[in-house]
Amino acid sequence: MEGRILHGTAFEPVEGRVIVADGQIAGIEEEPVDTDDIVVPAFVNAHTHIGDSIAKDAGEGLGLDELVAPPDGLKHRLLREATYEETVAAMERSLSFMQSSGTAACIEFREGGVEGVRAMAEAAEGLAIESVTLGRDEIAVIEAGDGFGASGARDGEFGRERTATRKADKLFGIHAGERDPDDVNGALDLDPDFLVHMVHTDPIHLDRVADRGVPVVVCPRSNLVTGAGTPDIAQLAEHTTVALGTDNVMLNSPSMFREMEFAAKLSDVSARYVLKMATHHGADIAGLNCGVIEEDRDARLFVLDGDSDNLTGYKNPVRAVVRRAGVGDVREVLLETAD
Repeated sequence: MEGRILHGTAFEPVEGRVIVADGQIAGIEEEPVDTDDIVVPAFVNAHTHIGDSIAKDAGEGLGLDELVAPPDGLKHRLLREATYEETVAAMERSLSFMQSSGTAACIEFREGGVEGVRAMAEAAEGLAIESVTLGRDEIAVIEAGDGFGASGARDGEFGRERTATRKADKLFGIHAGERDPDDVNGALDLDPDFLVHMVHTDPIHLDRVADRGVPVVVCPRSNLVTGAGTPDIAQLAEHTTVALGTDNVMLNSPSMFREMEFAAKLSDVSARYVLKMATHHGADIAGLNCGVIEEDRDARLFVLDGDSDNLTGYKNPVRAVVRRAGVGDVREVLLETAD
């Protein structure tokens, strides 16, 4: 892969080619190349609900609780009505779209207990995209998947699940501050590996997040659609590491390009920081060796056509990736890992 390579965690543009061997980046050859293509580390979508791919754009006019609150929000009712085969097929289509648009991995909050975790594994079978699957609804999902994704501190007691994930050395994530700030302290009391949303926070919450070093995943398009508001990304970034997710497929396309553009134009953070949110910040939460183009990282990257009708004439490659590029500009995707 060659072009203007967004190198390292600072995404410094380097002209040349990426050398790949045995699923890892073996080096970067810096030399002039006859192309305007942009080589980008593959995205990590740090918060998804892929299961509701069966009901895209359902629930017009409904609020947050009516749409997604367990156990009887619209999403949960539709999932119960769908067959296992329908759910798996719909998830596979969403994962295929994500893969083709440069996403290397997602952190999935998977409904349906152990069967839901199994369905996600079946949907991802044969694809190069990796799902870090955090199950819900029963404690057995921790052994079956990659950890536990809690709905929120107001929805139940999750101390047992947190203890189990810690013993198993697996991830524990939890929604917090989506409707209001009332569940943030309860979520932080569980000492989670990461929080999701944090739209509504008080100064004490931000101080606790900073003190504990708990990263936050924001999903601004979803928050806007559900009427929750939008997160103050700049304020969160002052206190902790912030990653980016697309949330429910029912509500939004799982396109990290759309999420990045929205986040960049919504908030007072740089395009470079938004690209960090979409790549190595999410990878760090998930414990993945990707999201950065540098030696000894997994070879998960993609190439944008710098001469597409959309991108031709770009001056700042990082801003072009974050604020302008789209799925149609993706020329090539490489998603490899070391054996």
